[in-house]
Amino acid sequence: MEKKKKEIVKMLLNQNLEEKDEEEIIDLLLNNPISIDVDKESDSKMTFGDKAADKLSEIFGSWPFIICFSFFLLFWVILNGVILVKAVDPYPFILLNLVLSCIAALQAPIIMMSQNRQAKKDTIRNKNDYHTDLKSELILEQLYDRLEELVKNQNKIITTLKKSGIIEEEKVAEIKKDI
Repeated sequence: MEKKKKEIVKMLLNQNLEEKDEEEIIDLLLNNPISIDVDKESDSKMTFGDKAADKLSEIFGSWPFIICFSFFLLFWVILNGVILVKAVDPYPFILLNLVLSCIAALQAPIIMMSQNRQAKKDTIRNKNDYHTDLKSELILEQLYDRLEELVKNQNKIITTLKKSGIIEEEKVAEIKKDI
């Protein structure tokens, strides 16, 4: 049975792997539970910088941030363009442009770090799903083989019972209909 499992797994893997990787996956599928909690595993490995980048990305990418920052920009323009006689940053708002450029220069890499980490998580999740699907397919194949074996054995028992006269032909037809 173990040899048949290996053959099925090899068929499922459809080559495209180095032999070492193929054997590793076969052993993994046959002998170990393979489901993992990707979020839990990746969260346990996060550094302070990773957590900070994720939190900042969450804040920078939200509607409350966009709305508040829009109000800040509007306030800045009205304050320096209309209200103050000696404006800190008169039109064309060079200081404001400098601040916005600095924010964008810091914000973009922070968001990219968070996206790269999410992409790595997605890759791990996809591999986990693939291994789980392979193992499920292997288990279904085994169940199908066992079911076929049970049906064959049941047919043999029915034939033996019929030959020995324990059950009648009508009963045999009824039993086979239920199978």
